[in-house]
Amino acid sequence: MLLAPFFSKQDNILRISAEQASTFAKVQCFDFNPIHDPENRRFCVPGDLLFSLALHTYGVSESMSFTFTNMVGADMGLNFPETDKDLIVITNEQGKSVLEIVRKGKVNNCPDFIESLIKNYGQFSGQNFPTLLMPLMKKHGVMFNPARPLVMYNSMSFELETFDFNDKMQLKLADSTLEVEPKRANSFLYFDIFDGDKVVGKGVKKLIVAGLRPYNAEVLMPFVKAFEARRDAF
Repeated sequence: MLLAPFFSKQDNILRISAEQASTFAKVQCFDFNPIHDPENRRFCVPGDLLFSLALHTYGVSESMSFTFTNMVGADMGLNFPETDKDLIVITNEQGKSVLEIVRKGKVNNCPDFIESLIKNYGQFSGQNFPTLLMPLMKKHGVMFNPARPLVMYNSMSFELETFDFNDKMQLKLADSTLEVEPKRANSFLYFDIFDGDKVVGKGVKKLIVAGLRPYNAEVLMPFVKAFEARRDAF
């Protein structure tokens, strides 16, 4: 199973170590956000891994939305409840919500289909920085603090027209926007889901860029170059 190396489970409680989370981010998503490094004091499990585990547990519905309600730390016990309800709440061992899912429509439990969506979404999602966010920040004249970068996954949703894919699934960026507030910005990354050349679904991912300050290329570019060098070395 694709996800087997990235979590452990005992007595219906699921745990993800910092090393498992970091490896998933880098290997499956090519995501080198420092917040997923095990030694980072603000470490959190990547939302893409929680999303993937949810699909593995509950299948893919025609319409799904995912809202990340609290950060998940290393080795935090997680409960993915057995349920047939349209609202699913993933909680930690203290009963606090960490991920809320709303689903509608038919459900596809085919392992190959689920794995394909996990892989393709992960590859798309991992492009957050610098590929997708840099042009938006530059356009709006803002950036995060390179000394304490904080880009957080807030939510995502998608709708599929069909489960009957005849060709290779692909996700491609359709549009992107940035809504700037005094101390943070909300980035919306809209994507299309393709079956070959045909669009068969749509979705959107929301990111929060915290610690906003005026855009300064001289300050930001060394961080970008170091980021890219670390990614290329991996």
